[in-house]
Amino acid sequence: MKLEHVTQYESSFLSFLIKDMHADAAHDINHLKRVVKVAIQLAIEAQAELAVVIPAAWLHDCVSLPKNHPDRAQASKMAGDKAIDFLASIQYPSVYLEDIHHAITAHSFSANILPRTLEAKIVQDADRLDALGAVGVARCMQVSGALNRPLYSSDDPFCETRSPDDAHYTIDHFYTKLFSISKTLNTAVAQEEGKKREAFMKAFLSQLREEI
Repeated sequence: MKLEHVTQYESSFLSFLIKDMHADAAHDINHLKRVVKVAIQLAIEAQAELAVVIPAAWLHDCVSLPKNHPDRAQASKMAGDKAIDFLASIQYPSVYLEDIHHAITAHSFSANILPRTLEAKIVQDADRLDALGAVGVARCMQVSGALNRPLYSSDDPFCETRSPDDAHYTIDHFYTKLFSISKTLNTAVAQEEGKKREAFMKAFLSQLREEI
């Protein structure tokens, strides 16, 4: 399906999300818009099926649970189910629904599901890139602030002599997860961009070290 044919559905996607989406500040509509933008760029580069990538990117967080929720690992499956019900209700072409469901389910780091299609790899890459770079730093702070976690350990801010513990310290999340993301990216374009964004995050920590 061509880009212009898919984008005619976007107003419906947005209306659905505004009405039914209950997410934290780091998983808001602006997060979705960034993921969609990057996913389209990656899909065009890889000649992937836009009719799968675009709705999956828009709807991948239509169910979003807090990071400390006991069912966090099931959130992407719940989002996939909800998205398919919605897409069926607006008569979105059914031939794409199975692949859309898989792309949504596989996007999540917590779910630990291996993407088996190019489109799922692209949606996963686009979402993970949004956890890196300047936006990634800001989102990390948003999530940790909502969970009332201090910025760093006063004894060892950068985990030089202790194991990272992101359940208690914000900066530790860089070491437990964020600095490993670029190695999990699937497409060459995303891998290159991931390295650039990771370099910015390391520069941020260097500046933070100077300031504290």
